[in-house]
This record gives sequence, structure tokens and C-alpha cells, in this order.
Amino acid sequence: MDAIVKFLEKHQPLFDKISRNIYLVAIKDGFLSNMPIVLFSSLFLLLSTLPAYVGITLPSEVLDFFNKIYAYTMGLLGIMVAGTTASSLAMSMNRRMPSGKSLNPTSCMVCAMCGMLLLSVTNDVVSIGGADTSVFETGYMGTKGFLAAFVAAFLTVNIYKVCISHNVTIKLPKEVPGSIAQSFRDIFAFGFSILACAFIDLASRKLLAVPFANLVSALISPLFSAVDTYPGMALIEGAVALFQFMGIHGASVVMSPINAALYGNTVTNLEVFQAGGHPSIALTQDFTSFIGGLGGSGCTFIVPIILIMFMRSKQLKAMGKASIIPVIFGVNEPVIFGMPIVLNPYMFVPFLVAPMVNAIIGKFFIDVIGMNAPMYTMPWALPGPIGAFLTTGLDLRSLVLMAVLLVVDFVIYYPSLIINFNRTPPTFIRTCADECGNPIP
Repeated sequence: MDAIVKFLEKHQPLFDKISRNIYLVAIKDGFLSNMPIVLFSSLFLLLSTLPAYVGITLPSEVLDFFNKIYAYTMGLLGIMVAGTTASSLAMSMNRRMPSGKSLNPTSCMVCAMCGMLLLSVTNDVVSIGGADTSVFETGYMGTKGFLAAFVAAFLTVNIYKVCISHNVTIKLPKEVPGSIAQSFRDIFAFGFSILACAFIDLASRKLLAVPFANLVSALISPLFSAVDTYPGMALIEGAVALFQFMGIHGASVVMSPINAALYGNTVTNLEVFQAGGHPSIALTQDFTSFIGGLGGSGCTFIVPIILIMFMRSKQLKAMGKASIIPVIFGVNEPVIFGMPIVLNPYMFVPFLVAPMVNAIIGKFFIDVIGMNAPMYTMPWALPGPIGAFLTTGLDLRSLVLMAVLLVVDFVIYYPSLIINFNRTPPTFIRTCADECGNPIP
């Protein structure tokens, strides 16, 4: 543990330099601006899923109400992040613009949101009531569309910068009101940005037959073949955490190409168990949900507990209390965006290492200890220990595994949290906390 602390202290200047990069700062600010969406919508996800676990069946009208709120808040997070990231980057870019020239953050925000839609939404025509109706796929408008959101934001701001710097604008007489003149000044920049996003998405659809928002998943799908090995499991779980750390929905990127194998292996395990054998294939959906992703991407189940019990800051203790219930049920957005963990270089190592170590230990319990591999498909929002116990056929060794994983995750996360939050907070941590209105003492 001391070695990890010394490593982090030694490389603190490098981490500070990375954290001050204007693009990373823009992403961080973009996420922080949308924290009310994350915190509020997570509550309705829990309300729509928890009652079923205790035998309560909610009326369909109530479920539809909860799901509608979640879908039109969290389900649109990608669009909102595109806009707020572009706005933040435009303000940072203005400090580097020549004297007398500046970008309009509001115009950049609107343009990035439009560009994000072009990079992620697919139009279709379906028959509804006997009439052809135009509809569009909304799956990439939320967290799955973060890649498209970042590309749209960065592309927009840089095109605006080029246009404004080189006077590629429409100038109106001074007598014209400022708001109208500003709108005309941004026409070229707006148009070029939108066309750039449209052509990028067109190329992605023509070459790979997928929207740009799904490009990463399509490119890496050959890499994540169904390899049920220790390196393979560690690679898959580490990749999920890596993408999540960058603000991209890791499970969607990594798991989507191997969904068939995940569910197929679950069926195989159940058939083996019913035949009196030992279900031993770890590469299943529930392994990722309850073991490799205990408490959500990055295995953050233990993080709110550490914040509550060991942090000196009242704000961090409050963050732990606010996020502990969602994290227990696998909804860890409040803690990974609220601390933040996402794009925080000081948290990169534990966030990446914890799921990889969990995957290796989980597979060891299956191969060596004899624990049943997951053989049912349980709701992902079940608390990790309960989900693992149920999906392994009430195997008591799964509860032992959960205890071991919580101890191991504590050892992995504790040093980084202590050095970054309980000592003099580095620039990134203090700046983020100040902007949240929660200065760290």
C-alpha cells in the first residue's frame, strides 16, 4: 500500500499537467453541469426496479411513469453533455483567441447538440396503425452516445475557432442589434460543423454499417471474442472500466459485441448444472454485473463506504451517504461523476485494476474453489452479494467470494482516496470541488 502511495506522489506533477488539459477540463465541466440529471434520474431507476425484488408488483402505469422520467432525463444525457462540454471548451478556448475575437459558447453548445444527434441517431420508417411513420432510434442519445458527444463538442469548437480566427463570418452594419449580428456571424461556423458531423456519420455507416456512436464497439468486437481465460476476463473487465473512465459507456462498447456469448454461456452453465455437473464458464452477463463490476463499472461498491468512514471532508462524507444506496444497486454514476472518478488521473489505477483483479479472483473461485459459475440471468440492479448468491444457485461460496472482493477492493481504493482527499488535495481535486460549490477543507 505504501508503494502505491509513493508512486502516486512521485507522479503527481504529471497527473496535474494532464488534468489541466483544456479538453479534459471541458469534459469534466460538461459532466458536472449535468449532475442534477444523474442524481435525480438514478432515483427513478431504483424506484422502477427495487419493488420487484421484494415481491411488490407496481401497476404498469406507475412503472411507465418512472421509466418515462428516467428515459427523458438520463436517456438524453449524451445530448446534454455534448452541449455543456462544447460550452466549457469554448470558454477555455476564448482565453487563447487573438485579441478582439471570441467564440460564442451558447452557439457552440447548440451546434454540438445538433452534431451529436447526427452522429448517433438512426432514422427508420415503420408501420403504425397501417400508416408508414418516421421514427428514430434513441439508444445512443444517453450514456451510450458519449463518444459522439465528445467528438461533436470538440469538432464544433475547433471549427468555430478556425472560422472566427480567419474572419469566415457574415458581418453586418454596426446599427444591427448585437444578438442578430451574432447569429449571422456564426452561420458559417455552424454550417461547417454540422456538415462535418454529418459526413463523419455517413462514412461510418457506409464503411461499417453502424452509426458513428457505435463505431468503437464495431471496431473492437473481433478483439473480445468469447475467451474464458484469466487474461481474457481481466482484459474484458479492464476495458469496460477504461472506457467508463473516459466517460464512454464501457459496458455498451465492450459487452455488446459479445452479448450472444454471455447469454449462451449462461444457458450452457445451467444445462451442465441440471445434468449434475459443475458449471464452470465465467464469461457470463452476471459475472460482469456482480463480480467484475461489483457496484458498477470500476467495482465502486466499497468507495462510498470509504468516503463515509475515512474521509475528513464533510462534503466527501456527504457524497458517500448520497451515493451509497444507488451504488449498492449497481447505479454508480453519482459517485464516479460526483467525486469525480471519471477523468480523474489520480483514480485511474484503482478504477482500472479493481475490476481486473475481481475478475481473476472470481474465476479462481470457479476453477479452483469449486463455486458455481453464473447460470441464471438476474436483474443487473440487484445488490452484488445478493445477485451473486442467486445466480450461482444459492452457492454459499459466492458469499465468501463477495467478502474477499470487498476486502481486496478496499485495499486497492483506499491508498488513492487517502492520498488524494485526506492529504493536501491536488489541483484537479480542489478545482473540481470548488466548481461544485463544495470546497475541500
